[in-house]
Amino acid sequence: MDPIAFHIGSYPVYWYGIILTTGAVLGAWLASWMAKQRGDDPDHIWNMLIIVLILGIIGARLYHVFSRPAVGIGWDYYKEHPLDIFIPRNGGFAGLGIYGAVIGGVIGILGYTAWKKLSFLHWADYAAPGVLLAQAIGRWGNYVNQELFGPPTTLPWGIKIDCANRQFYEQYNCNVLGPDTKFHPTFLYESIWNAIGVALMIIAFKKFGKRLRDGDLLFFYLIYYPLGRIWVEYFFRPDAWKVGGLPTAVVISLIAMTIGAAGLIFNHVIRKTPEPQPVVTSESKKRSKKSKKSRK
Repeated sequence: MDPIAFHIGSYPVYWYGIILTTGAVLGAWLASWMAKQRGDDPDHIWNMLIIVLILGIIGARLYHVFSRPAVGIGWDYYKEHPLDIFIPRNGGFAGLGIYGAVIGGVIGILGYTAWKKLSFLHWADYAAPGVLLAQAIGRWGNYVNQELFGPPTTLPWGIKIDCANRQFYEQYNCNVLGPDTKFHPTFLYESIWNAIGVALMIIAFKKFGKRLRDGDLLFFYLIYYPLGRIWVEYFFRPDAWKVGGLPTAVVISLIAMTIGAAGLIFNHVIRKTPEPQPVVTSESKKRSKKSKKSRK
């Protein structure tokens, strides 16, 4: 598949950029639909989208720039070629880290909700399924660019990777493994995992909406996505950035899962449910007055 979708004049428009933009818009649409279902103003979602996107891209780029991946380029390269940090190619920057994007997006939501005096956890619950949907769609950009593939496989859904895109992988070089070798479609595994997570959150939102508390969907996201990411990092990411022998994404995943679990425990175990107050009506007031008179 040609990474370039079409040209506007002499300017190439890449599939990678189209796919990421489509994921972001559909994710925002899902979040706005959920807000509307609960009677909240969906315009807040669209208003914060541009802020979240800008900070998300900055965070994703910084995560990649300061990484030290086992395969490919990272900080060791960028400190010698600082201008390349700002040079987009292949439909976007040649390196974005999802955890950096999530951190940047969270900062964006925090800033917007603080500015508009809204509950962060309440609106983050709408954003969580939208972000996971955007991730599920965005991963297909890796397919177009032939990147983030896993080890060789003979499974029928394995994909071929051009020799030029294996240049950073000595063990997968075409001189070692022929051009017809198939590899695990890592992007597909993560995309399917994310799509299932979106479905689970929508089902919970529709079926258990009244029992959900602010932050529940966000906390679920912090457990669910990292769980799948740990599986992918261990078995299907030969390019993983490691610290002390452990993939950095796994460390971040474990921290995120701890925060998510703590949030759910606080919401449903530690936090007390306030006792419902009796509704005072004009009829109940009359009965109360009669009761007082009879006691006199």
